[in-house]
Amino acid sequence: MAPEPHLPAWLTRVGVFDLETTGVDVAADRVVTAHVGVLDARGREIAARSWLADPGVPIPEGATAVHGITTTHARAHGRPAPEVIEQIIRALRSLFAQGVPVVAYNASYDFSLLDAEARRHGIEPLDSPGPVIDPLVIDKAYDRYRPGKRTLEVVAAHYAVALDDAHEAAADAVAAGRVAQALAREFRLPETASELHTRQIGWARAQAASLTEYFVQIGRIEPEERIDGRWPVRASESA
Repeated sequence: MAPEPHLPAWLTRVGVFDLETTGVDVAADRVVTAHVGVLDARGREIAARSWLADPGVPIPEGATAVHGITTTHARAHGRPAPEVIEQIIRALRSLFAQGVPVVAYNASYDFSLLDAEARRHGIEPLDSPGPVIDPLVIDKAYDRYRPGKRTLEVVAAHYAVALDDAHEAAADAVAAGRVAQALAREFRLPETASELHTRQIGWARAQAASLTEYFVQIGRIEPEERIDGRWPVRASESA
């Protein structure tokens, strides 16, 4: 029998977090649905809470096509955005205060948009959230040259993690947590979540620089433009 893969201690209890939103602009777009949960070492969700917000603005048809929530539904059934944002931040702050790392796929998107929403509604934002575990950044760091897309659906399939309802906040959050655990079984990650958090800051910066260089080469962006590599929160000053 093969020996059990080495697992870091932070694997035994991890938070998971995901947002579905009105768009992809972290400074301007709004939260529509959210999920915060906790997984045990086997990837079972042992605590969970989901939210539906009335974002206070129309939900574009393109966003509805992704997550299925219409403006009419959000206005009829969603809670006021400030209430939802405050509760999401409270849930995350509680996990961080307990030393529980929080997994978020493409974390700089979710945490940056949440930061902008907090500032928009006069709510105290998370102060240097961490430790955060971002399977997207980790996967790119440890398997840099694997061809293909790096969406959650593709990466989950690569690591044999089920994702049956993509772009639903709870399903995406749980799948991201399980991908993080799969990465910990596949690669020898740092022994502490705090050390991994610190390393991801550098990895994200390097990945953004590499992507910037590529986009300049193919003419997608101008030579003076730069992709923001700050992680896990970026562009808060523009919110």
